[in-house]
Amino acid sequence: MSSERGRVRVEPSRKRVRALVAGRVVADTRHPTLVWEVPYYPAYYVPRDDVLAELVATGEVSRSPSRGDGAVHDVVLPDRTLPSAAVTFPSSPLPELQALVRLDWASMDEWLEEDEPVYVHPRDPYKRVDILASSRHVQVSVDGVVVADSRQPRILFETSLPPRYYLPLTDVRLDLLRPSELVTHCPYKGAATYWDVVLESGAEHRNIVWAYRSPLPESQKVTGLAAFYDEHVDVTIDGEPQERPTTHFS
Repeated sequence: MSSERGRVRVEPSRKRVRALVAGRVVADTRHPTLVWEVPYYPAYYVPRDDVLAELVATGEVSRSPSRGDGAVHDVVLPDRTLPSAAVTFPSSPLPELQALVRLDWASMDEWLEEDEPVYVHPRDPYKRVDILASSRHVQVSVDGVVVADSRQPRILFETSLPPRYYLPLTDVRLDLLRPSELVTHCPYKGAATYWDVVLESGAEHRNIVWAYRSPLPESQKVTGLAAFYDEHVDVTIDGEPQERPTTHFS
């Protein structure tokens, strides 16, 4: 069963979820709760009894118009303290949250769903990723320069995002790409590495091309293919110019 108050969805999950720091289990629960604090993805809240570390109140308050006042805690382990890494909402207007703890995702070294690591945030049970082979003619231009031209894209359809066109590197102007140090993680696809586009004019467009070298099993179809942020380039599909989408990547 799920409930919504304002913009917040609260829903129990049946996955076993663990949070670890330096190999030590901070929380281990078979009764996590998914809370959509923002529209794009959920956070995990866990029962207090399933937090294996000591929680020490800092006296700070984290205020939320939907979840109420949260009491901020340090997470204390035998060999270290994680400052302000937990919040509880004992007086929340959402009764489902009152006995739960929100652990700061970034303060943990590792999160596991069952026995598999998950990155960035919990997987959203309402998000789907479909990767389809296509014969559409895809051209990508930057400042009027064609940097990719392919008739064999893999199109990745992800809930709430525009389609992404993953192209063979042989169809991309590699001479215009400069490796970047940026690495990002996606809970559905894995770790992405990036390139900048550097045009012969000297214009630089940073981190607008990426690839998944070793994607997660469910996204293997895009292994080693290059994708562009359509928000920052000009894309033509079968000769028809596409509008640049507006997303949180714009």
